[in-house]
Amino acid sequence: MRKINSNDIPEVSWSSPKGKFGGFGKELSEALGRNPASTDLNERHPFDVEISRIPPGQSACPYHSHSAQWEFYHVISGKGIVRHKDGATPIEAGDAFLFKPGEPHQLTNSDSSQDLILYIVADNPIGESCYYPDSKKWLVRSPERRLIRSDALNYYDGEE
Repeated sequence: MRKINSNDIPEVSWSSPKGKFGGFGKELSEALGRNPASTDLNERHPFDVEISRIPPGQSACPYHSHSAQWEFYHVISGKGIVRHKDGATPIEAGDAFLFKPGEPHQLTNSDSSQDLILYIVADNPIGESCYYPDSKKWLVRSPERRLIRSDALNYYDGEE
């Protein structure tokens, strides 16, 4: 058995150039030995667990959908809004929700007084891609091969 304590894991931060998107995360699965670049499922792990912290007024990332990945969310503290194909839904501590492949989503911290903290559990399909409806772009991932005919774009291109 491999054991970790989430209090000992450093937070990783990210931010977009204009500051519209940002947050912090503790990659629990990687601390338990997950190698996200591996195609060996024993090293890759069948799911990924993260503690995500979104500061007041921020969105963690642009509105997007996954081609193959499932994502489960459980709100630990704070309040937010989830944008989805049918509109927007308020979320708060104790709420749990799921996005299937092909369902666009975006989380935003709507509370100006505290961070929005969530557990995120996602499976790890090899060859996963994402679509960004607002900017009409695709992110294509493949740990072994990439064959794309297009000019590369910045991740936040068309989002801010």
